[in-house]
Amino acid sequence: MAQSFAIFGATSGIARAVIAELGKRGATLVLAGRNLSEVERIAADARLRHGIQAHSVAFDACDLASHAAVFASAVERAGRLDGVLVAFGALTDQKQAEQDVFAAAAMIASNYTGVVSVATHAANYFEAQGGGVIGVISSVAGDRGRQSNYVYGSAKAGVTAFCQGLRQRLFKKGVRVVTIKPGIVDTPMTDGLKLPPIAVKPERVARDIARALERADGDLYTPFFWRFIMLVIRIIPEPIFKRLSL
Repeated sequence: MAQSFAIFGATSGIARAVIAELGKRGATLVLAGRNLSEVERIAADARLRHGIQAHSVAFDACDLASHAAVFASAVERAGRLDGVLVAFGALTDQKQAEQDVFAAAAMIASNYTGVVSVATHAANYFEAQGGGVIGVISSVAGDRGRQSNYVYGSAKAGVTAFCQGLRQRLFKKGVRVVTIKPGIVDTPMTDGLKLPPIAVKPERVARDIARALERADGDLYTPFFWRFIMLVIRIIPEPIFKRLSL
Protein backbone atom coordinates (compact mmCIF):
# COMPACT_ATOMS: atom_id res chain seq x y z
CA MET A 1 0.00 0.00 0.00
CA ALA A 2 1.37 3.41 -0.96
CA GLN A 3 2.32 5.70 1.88
CA SER A 4 1.04 9.24 2.33
CA PHE A 5 3.25 12.22 3.13
CA ALA A 6 2.60 15.90 3.77
CA ILE A 7 5.41 18.24 2.75
CA PHE A 8 5.41 21.69 4.31
CA GLY A 9 7.48 24.16 2.31
CA ALA A 10 6.86 22.28 -0.93
CA THR A 11 8.31 24.96 -3.21
CA SER A 12 11.84 24.83 -1.78
CA GLY A 13 14.58 23.36 -3.97
CA ILE A 14 15.14 20.35 -1.73
CA ALA A 15 11.40 19.74 -1.29
CA ARG A 16 10.83 19.66 -5.05
CA ALA A 17 13.50 17.00 -5.42
CA VAL A 18 12.02 14.98 -2.54
CA ILE A 19 8.59 15.19 -4.18
CA ALA A 20 10.09 13.60 -7.29
CA GLU A 21 11.70 10.81 -5.24
CA LEU A 22 8.53 10.04 -3.30
CA GLY A 23 6.52 10.24 -6.51
CA LYS A 24 8.71 7.50 -8.02
CA ARG A 25 7.80 5.37 -5.01
CA GLY A 26 4.08 5.89 -5.65
CA ALA A 27 3.41 7.91 -2.51
CA THR A 28 0.30 10.01 -2.02
CA LEU A 29 1.39 13.60 -1.39
CA VAL A 30 -0.11 16.66 0.21
CA LEU A 31 1.97 19.69 -0.71
CA ALA A 32 1.79 22.84 1.40
CA GLY A 33 3.33 26.22 0.67
CA ARG A 34 2.76 29.96 0.73
CA ASN A 35 2.66 30.40 -3.06
CA LEU A 36 -0.45 28.31 -3.67
CA SER A 37 -0.42 28.68 -7.46
CA GLU A 38 3.13 27.32 -7.57
CA VAL A 39 2.24 24.52 -5.15
CA GLU A 40 -0.69 23.58 -7.39
CA ARG A 41 1.63 23.53 -10.41
CA ILE A 42 4.06 21.22 -8.60
CA ALA A 43 1.19 18.93 -7.54
CA ALA A 44 -0.16 18.78 -11.10
CA ASP A 45 3.30 17.91 -12.41
CA ALA A 46 3.64 15.12 -9.83
CA ARG A 47 0.26 13.67 -10.82
CA LEU A 48 1.14 13.75 -14.51
CA ARG A 49 4.72 12.56 -14.18
CA HIS A 50 4.25 9.80 -11.61
CA GLY A 51 0.55 8.95 -11.77
CA ILE A 52 0.08 9.58 -8.06
CA GLN A 53 -2.41 11.45 -5.94
CA ALA A 54 -1.02 14.90 -5.12
CA HIS A 55 -2.98 17.60 -3.32
CA SER A 56 -2.14 21.22 -2.56
CA VAL A 57 -2.92 23.45 0.43
CA ALA A 58 -2.01 27.03 1.29
CA PHE A 59 0.45 27.36 4.16
CA ASP A 60 2.27 30.29 5.75
CA ALA A 61 5.06 29.23 8.12
CA CYS A 62 4.80 32.44 10.13
CA ASP A 63 1.00 32.32 10.60
CA LEU A 64 1.04 29.99 13.61
CA ALA A 65 -2.67 30.42 14.30
CA SER A 66 -3.51 28.79 10.95
CA HIS A 67 -1.32 25.72 11.35
CA ALA A 68 -3.84 23.50 13.15
CA ALA A 69 -6.39 23.98 10.39
CA VAL A 70 -3.80 23.51 7.64
CA PHE A 71 -2.56 20.28 9.22
CA ALA A 72 -6.12 19.00 9.61
CA SER A 73 -6.75 19.80 5.93
CA ALA A 74 -3.63 17.86 4.95
CA VAL A 75 -4.86 14.82 6.90
CA GLU A 76 -8.32 15.11 5.36
CA ARG A 77 -6.99 15.23 1.82
CA ALA A 78 -4.66 12.28 2.32
CA GLY A 79 -7.13 10.27 4.36
CA ARG A 80 -4.25 9.24 6.61
CA LEU A 81 -0.66 10.42 6.93
CA ASP A 82 2.33 8.13 7.32
CA GLY A 83 4.86 10.92 7.40
CA VAL A 84 5.50 14.64 7.41
CA LEU A 85 8.47 16.51 5.98
CA VAL A 86 9.13 20.01 7.30
CA ALA A 87 11.14 21.58 4.50
CA PHE A 88 10.80 25.35 4.81
CA GLY A 89 13.32 27.95 5.94
CA ALA A 90 15.12 31.05 4.74
CA LEU A 91 18.79 31.98 4.53
CA THR A 92 18.49 35.76 4.68
CA ASP A 93 21.06 38.52 5.13
CA GLN A 94 23.34 37.82 8.12
CA LYS A 95 24.77 41.36 8.06
CA GLN A 96 21.30 42.86 8.21
CA ALA A 97 20.36 40.53 11.07
CA GLU A 98 23.44 41.66 12.99
CA GLN A 99 22.27 45.26 12.88
CA ASP A 100 18.47 44.93 12.92
CA VAL A 101 16.87 42.88 15.68
CA PHE A 102 13.61 42.68 13.73
CA ALA A 103 15.44 41.11 10.78
CA ALA A 104 17.04 38.64 13.18
CA ALA A 105 13.66 37.83 14.73
CA ALA A 106 12.11 37.27 11.28
CA MET A 107 14.90 34.85 10.39
CA ILE A 108 14.39 32.95 13.63
CA ALA A 109 10.61 32.87 13.16
CA SER A 110 10.81 31.38 9.68
CA ASN A 111 13.56 28.89 10.52
CA TYR A 112 12.62 27.87 14.06
CA THR A 113 9.25 28.99 15.41
CA GLY A 114 7.25 27.83 12.40
CA VAL A 115 9.10 24.52 12.37
CA VAL A 116 8.28 23.91 16.04
CA SER A 117 4.61 24.62 15.33
CA VAL A 118 4.25 22.20 12.41
CA ALA A 119 6.33 19.50 14.09
CA THR A 120 4.20 19.77 17.23
CA HIS A 121 0.97 19.27 15.28
CA ALA A 122 2.58 16.31 13.50
CA ALA A 123 3.84 14.85 16.78
CA ASN A 124 0.41 14.96 18.40
CA TYR A 125 -1.19 13.39 15.33
CA PHE A 126 1.30 10.52 15.03
CA GLU A 127 1.37 9.91 18.78
CA ALA A 128 -2.39 9.40 18.73
CA GLN A 129 -2.08 7.25 15.61
CA GLY A 130 0.64 5.10 17.16
CA GLY A 131 3.16 5.44 14.35
CA GLY A 132 4.61 7.60 11.62
CA VAL A 133 7.69 9.60 10.77
CA ILE A 134 8.53 13.28 11.10
CA GLY A 135 11.40 14.52 8.95
CA VAL A 136 12.67 18.01 9.73
CA ILE A 137 15.25 19.79 7.60
CA SER A 138 17.74 21.47 9.90
CA SER A 139 21.30 22.25 8.73
CA VAL A 140 24.95 21.60 9.46
CA ALA A 141 25.00 25.33 10.27
CA GLY A 142 23.38 24.46 13.59
CA ASP A 143 26.27 22.27 14.75
CA ARG A 144 28.45 25.23 15.75
CA GLY A 145 27.90 28.96 15.65
CA ARG A 146 30.06 30.71 13.05
CA GLN A 147 30.39 34.45 12.46
CA SER A 148 29.29 34.15 8.84
CA ASN A 149 25.77 32.84 9.62
CA TYR A 150 25.26 32.60 13.37
CA VAL A 151 21.69 33.96 13.40
CA TYR A 152 20.56 31.36 10.87
CA GLY A 153 22.75 28.77 12.58
CA SER A 154 21.25 29.49 16.00
CA ALA A 155 17.75 28.85 14.64
CA LYS A 156 18.90 25.57 13.12
CA ALA A 157 20.63 24.61 16.38
CA GLY A 158 17.30 25.15 18.10
CA VAL A 159 15.56 22.96 15.52
CA THR A 160 18.10 20.19 16.11
CA ALA A 161 17.69 20.35 19.90
CA PHE A 162 13.91 20.42 19.57
CA CYS A 163 13.98 17.32 17.37
CA GLN A 164 16.23 15.50 19.85
CA GLY A 165 13.71 16.01 22.62
CA LEU A 166 10.78 15.21 20.37
CA ARG A 167 12.47 11.98 19.29
CA GLN A 168 12.90 10.92 22.91
CA ARG A 169 9.27 11.79 23.67
CA LEU A 170 7.86 9.83 20.74
CA PHE A 171 10.20 6.83 20.66
CA LYS A 172 7.98 4.63 22.84
CA LYS A 173 4.97 5.57 20.73
CA GLY A 174 6.50 4.08 17.58
CA VAL A 175 7.05 7.48 15.95
CA ARG A 176 10.38 8.19 14.26
CA VAL A 177 11.91 11.68 14.14
CA VAL A 178 14.63 12.31 11.55
CA THR A 179 16.72 15.47 11.81
CA ILE A 180 18.00 16.17 8.30
CA LYS A 181 21.26 18.13 8.16
CA PRO A 182 22.19 19.05 4.59
CA GLY A 183 25.52 20.58 3.82
CA ILE A 184 25.85 23.12 1.02
CA VAL A 185 23.19 22.47 -1.62
CA ASP A 186 22.89 24.23 -4.97
CA THR A 187 19.31 25.55 -4.69
CA PRO A 188 17.61 28.94 -5.18
CA MET A 189 18.27 29.64 -1.48
CA THR A 190 22.01 29.74 -2.20
CA ASP A 191 21.72 31.86 -5.36
CA GLY A 192 24.34 34.58 -5.38
CA LEU A 193 26.70 32.70 -3.07
CA LYS A 194 30.07 31.40 -4.21
CA LEU A 195 29.62 27.66 -3.75
CA PRO A 196 32.56 25.36 -2.99
CA PRO A 197 33.28 22.19 -5.00
CA ILE A 198 31.62 20.04 -2.31
CA ALA A 199 28.21 21.64 -2.99
CA VAL A 200 25.72 19.13 -4.36
CA LYS A 201 22.51 19.21 -6.35
CA PRO A 202 19.22 18.81 -4.43
CA GLU A 203 18.53 15.47 -6.14
CA ARG A 204 21.49 13.96 -4.27
CA VAL A 205 20.11 15.13 -0.94
CA ALA A 206 16.55 14.10 -1.85
CA ARG A 207 17.55 10.47 -2.35
CA ASP A 208 18.98 10.37 1.16
CA ILE A 209 15.88 12.03 2.60
CA ALA A 210 13.46 9.64 0.85
CA ARG A 211 15.39 6.63 2.18
CA ALA A 212 15.49 8.14 5.66
CA LEU A 213 11.74 8.70 5.70
CA GLU A 214 11.31 4.99 4.98
CA ARG A 215 13.41 3.63 7.84
CA ALA A 216 15.77 6.05 9.63
CA ASP A 217 15.58 7.57 13.10
CA GLY A 218 18.03 10.18 14.38
CA ASP A 219 20.38 12.57 12.59
CA LEU A 220 20.92 12.38 8.84
CA TYR A 221 23.93 14.26 7.45
CA THR A 222 23.59 14.58 3.70
CA PRO A 223 25.79 13.99 1.84
CA PHE A 224 27.29 11.64 4.45
CA PHE A 225 30.73 13.27 4.50
CA TRP A 226 29.32 16.33 6.28
CA ARG A 227 29.18 14.24 9.47
CA PHE A 228 32.99 14.12 9.47
CA ILE A 229 33.44 17.74 8.37
CA MET A 230 31.26 18.96 11.23
CA LEU A 231 32.95 16.62 13.69
CA VAL A 232 36.23 18.37 12.93
CA ILE A 233 34.64 21.82 13.22
CA ARG A 234 33.00 20.96 16.55
CA ILE A 235 36.21 19.75 18.18
CA ILE A 236 38.33 22.79 17.29
CA PRO A 237 39.19 24.40 20.67
CA GLU A 238 37.39 27.69 21.26
CA PRO A 239 40.59 29.80 21.63
CA ILE A 240 41.56 28.69 18.10
CA PHE A 241 38.06 28.65 16.64
CA LYS A 242 37.29 32.27 17.44
CA ARG A 243 40.32 33.37 15.45
CA LEU A 244 39.22 31.54 12.32
CA SER A 245 37.27 33.14 9.47
CA LEU A 246 34.41 30.73 9.04
